Amino acid sequence: MAAQNCLVTNDWICGEYLRSRSQELTDATVQHIWITAVSVAIGVAVAFPLALLARRGRRFAGPVLGLTTVLYTVPSLAMFSLLLPLFGLSAALVVTGLVLYSLTILVRNILAGLQAVPQEAKEAARGMGYGPVRLLWEVELPLAMPALMAGVRIATVSTVALTTVGSIVGRGGLGNLIDDALPSFFKAQVLAASVLCVLLAVVADLLLLGVQRLLTPWTRISGARDAAGTAGTVKAV
Repeated sequence: MAAQNCLVTNDWICGEYLRSRSQELTDATVQHIWITAVSVAIGVAVAFPLALLARRGRRFAGPVLGLTTVLYTVPSLAMFSLLLPLFGLSAALVVTGLVLYSLTILVRNILAGLQAVPQEAKEAARGMGYGPVRLLWEVELPLAMPALMAGVRIATVSTVALTTVGSIVGRGGLGNLIDDALPSFFKAQVLAASVLCVLLAVVADLLLLGVQRLLTPWTRISGARDAAGTAGTVKAV
């Protein structure tokens, strides 16, 4: 009886809410994941050529980095208002806005990763006959992968949070539930949607960390060697 009355008493933790609104929570979570995944994927596809352009020199780096930084500072309401005539009240409006916000993180991390590739590694590849394209895909990109994946992880966590803003056009995933609950301050719905957002961010970050470790096995090897070396030094002392 107490579990059923938690809806009437508007408790923060309410099992009856989770049971009766499970389908609504599931639908909102799926929409949230879809919008986040599509936004980050498109963001990476757009950021990569921009980073390649920026590394050609200061003449290109200044405008690219400056533009992506300016886009990140635009308030979400203003961003959606500017994009509204192009996309209308659709998921494309939210995805485009999230892509633009992700660029400042992704472009900078990809650029930093590419610039950190040792010059001797590139010279050795050129000495083996590697052309520019092969050098990029087989040498530079793998070595830049840790920085690239770090950018993807940050952008993903940020996008999970920003997706809720899409509730202003009805495409905010879990943000829709939060927005619907605020006028009446429906505590159980606000808490459930908020906790799910946090869990999505944590799970996404852990999954991407696992992908990063799979794509960069040499970092685990070097880490193990460093740990072994430190242990040997301590033992010797």
